[in-house]
Amino acid sequence: MQTEIEAKLKVDSFGPVLERLAEAGAEFVREQVERDSYFDDVKGTLKAGDRALRLRREVSKEGEKIILTYKGAKATEDLKKREETEFEIADAELAEQLLVGLGYKEVLTFEKRRRVWRLGDCAVTLDELPLLGSFVEIEGPGDEKIGDVQRRLGLGDLRHIQDSYACMMDAKLCELGRKDREVLL
Repeated sequence: MQTEIEAKLKVDSFGPVLERLAEAGAEFVREQVERDSYFDDVKGTLKAGDRALRLRREVSKEGEKIILTYKGAKATEDLKKREETEFEIADAELAEQLLVGLGYKEVLTFEKRRRVWRLGDCAVTLDELPLLGSFVEIEGPGDEKIGDVQRRLGLGDLRHIQDSYACMMDAKLCELGRKDREVLL
């Protein structure tokens, strides 16, 4: 199990961020579409405990990668920190069958377009989500390095968003009165 430490920031446009990434000499890593399916039991135990069980399909030029992830509850700090266990698997359908067999059901699925850069010790992702908009995530080894990258990208005065994309998407679907739990690009 590892600790995920990140800053999530809502932006109106990626243009200025892309300029700053180029100026800072960031290395472009890849572009991909991610389809995230979240699972919970019938009582919503994971969601109620601020935990998540996610099956992700990443599709890029390199092919498809399937990752199963468990996320623990978030720590109450400025940056979003939570324990995370994830590993790559070979077969998404078999993983879904296993999760259903263990008593979980799919409760939410959505896609996002993600572009990934490397800047120093941090990963910088530019995420576009239907219904939610554009976000920058900076993930790294600690508060200081993440804060430094945030300032270098000209995002120093933006507030950190603690909610996960899944929580934000769920809230947006409720706000819109939508019963369907699938949002695709």
